Amino acid sequence: MRLIYGFHALTAKLRHDPEAIREILVDAARHDGRIKRLLHHATFQNIRVTPVEGKRLDAMLPGARHQGVAARVTGGYKVFHLADVLDALEEPPFLLVLDGVTDPRNLGACLRVADGAGAHAVIAPKDRAAGLGEIAVKTACGAAESVPYVMVTNLARALRELKEREIHVIGMAGEAQESLYAAHWPAATAWVLGAEGEGLRRLTRETCDQLLRIPLAGSVESLNVSVAVGICLFEARRRMGGG
Repeated sequence: MRLIYGFHALTAKLRHDPEAIREILVDAARHDGRIKRLLHHATFQNIRVTPVEGKRLDAMLPGARHQGVAARVTGGYKVFHLADVLDALEEPPFLLVLDGVTDPRNLGACLRVADGAGAHAVIAPKDRAAGLGEIAVKTACGAAESVPYVMVTNLARALRELKEREIHVIGMAGEAQESLYAAHWPAATAWVLGAEGEGLRRLTRETCDQLLRIPLAGSVESLNVSVAVGICLFEARRRMGGG
């Protein structure tokens, strides 16, 4: 049994995995519309709701911004398989691939950006990647519950599988000749980014269909990976007509 907290995390859990929720704890002093909507969903799912004092939530989750809501849930995070995620899609895949991102805060931030941009999944290798630990989950602000995080044994093989499904694999590399803003790509895409400073591994780079760079006007040579992810995914989303 573990605790999740905050409206983003609880709403995502109610939407994607309500069977795992054993009890929802709410600050008895909250009666606003946001809490009422959450309780409505909980009642619809037949989940027990327990009003408690805000101080009790503070003691249970020291230092956390719980927003007056928490839930006891069973099990770990759902294990997703790449083929299952792809088979379930009814629109062109929009994926984020992380190569060598081992900092859990960066992972959490990338998940949050992926959720905001509407990415269908985040893919990473098992051997050189941060897992969904407490730090990553907290940084993700609920996105760890809403965006499938797929860990694959061999990243290059997974990229080839994407290409076999006619998903265009785009690698971001500082040395690339083509700018993100001048480039063209099809609707079905997988955006591949590496850790700041290290970039993409050789085999990953060679497996990509296209290499692009983010033009930098200042003196820095690279961006934090979550910042770069945000630039790429929201540029892609803009071209999809997402605002």
